[in-house]
Amino acid sequence: MLLEIKGLTKYFGGLSAVKDFHMSVRQGEIVGLIGPNGAGKTTVFNLITGILQPDSGTITFEGKDITAKRPHEVAALGIARTFQLTPLFPFFTVLENVTACFHLHPRSGLLDTFFNTKKYRLNEARIREDALGILRMLGLERFKDEFAVNLPHGFQKLLGMARAMAVRPKLMLLDEPTSGMNWEEISNALSIIRKMRDGGLTIVLVEHNMEVIDICDRVVAMNFGQKIAEGTVQEIRENKEVVEAYLGGAHVA
Repeated sequence: MLLEIKGLTKYFGGLSAVKDFHMSVRQGEIVGLIGPNGAGKTTVFNLITGILQPDSGTITFEGKDITAKRPHEVAALGIARTFQLTPLFPFFTVLENVTACFHLHPRSGLLDTFFNTKKYRLNEARIREDALGILRMLGLERFKDEFAVNLPHGFQKLLGMARAMAVRPKLMLLDEPTSGMNWEEISNALSIIRKMRDGGLTIVLVEHNMEVIDICDRVVAMNFGQKIAEGTVQEIRENKEVVEAYLGGAHVA
């Protein structure tokens, strides 16, 4: 199991934001995490990535206990979250935004950088090629010399994914990756998420759009900080407790 969460609990001022939450993620899966506003989804992401510390429960990644680790330690193990990354550098080019994230895990030493050695120059060339490869995969290569601030919203969201990929994660946490996109942009984003999975990434995504969760292999539904259901997309659509919690009794379509 790549990621396993057992009995995760977090209180804020005596109120439980997450209570006895369990979830597992296998290598190569796309797992959806859904629920109404305030269900605890973002808190779960914050606990996984070390932004928050749980009051009880355990989180293991590749068999290692990461429950008490800090955000930079979690990231170094191979967990990336678009929300965690520094906001886009608006007046850096698209390419520069991605290459900057490669430098979070430097391959050259300080002296190599200072003296502009051959090793440093070769490393910078490799970083540029790797960054272009990510942009190509996400359909952003044609914007490589454009300032990030000039990109439409949908492409800025994709650039956020590109930056997350630059830290070479094994597990990607996507928080509403299609929010604010039109249907053409959503279709493109879903195609890219599939490519990311086919390229070896495991993905957990928080999403409110029930059409978007069709991409998921499994879905975990939350309400009031607890898991209320888990199953295939179709099983979740037909689950009465999920329908009641998520849409107040409306049909999940």
